Amino acid sequence: MATAPSSGTSSSAGTSGSSTPTPKDVLTNGDVKTAGDSLEDLLNQIEDYAPTIPDAVTSFYLNRAGFEASDPRVTRVISLAAQKFISDIANDALQHCKMRGSGQSSKKVGKDKRYTLTMEDLTPALTEHGINVKKPYYFT
Repeated sequence: MATAPSSGTSSSAGTSGSSTPTPKDVLTNGDVKTAGDSLEDLLNQIEDYAPTIPDAVTSFYLNRAGFEASDPRVTRVISLAAQKFISDIANDALQHCKMRGSGQSSKKVGKDKRYTLTMEDLTPALTEHGINVKKPYYFT
């Protein structure tokens, strides 16, 4: 049985080799912040947050998938995660559009440049996130 070489520091589960908390983990009153505290902070902050995707829409799709959340904060956290996912895909598609358009010469300069979301740009962005889409068949 092979063992990994020791780096001179003892490691235990949940620590990074040092028992001293880092400055970002110490609160202003000297208490040490734990993972449970930061989760509690997030849940308290999200109570006042109005997500881009309404709670009713998120709840509908959660119920449709078989998930029931009695706490509205959980619904808002899921809504926030969905918003970030959509934003990441849109940003990736924009980057694909810019890369595709960088080879073309255009007379429009700077702020006048407008981009259109197309399947040609959206497909590779979705593929990067594990979603496979194909263009629909075109019948004449």
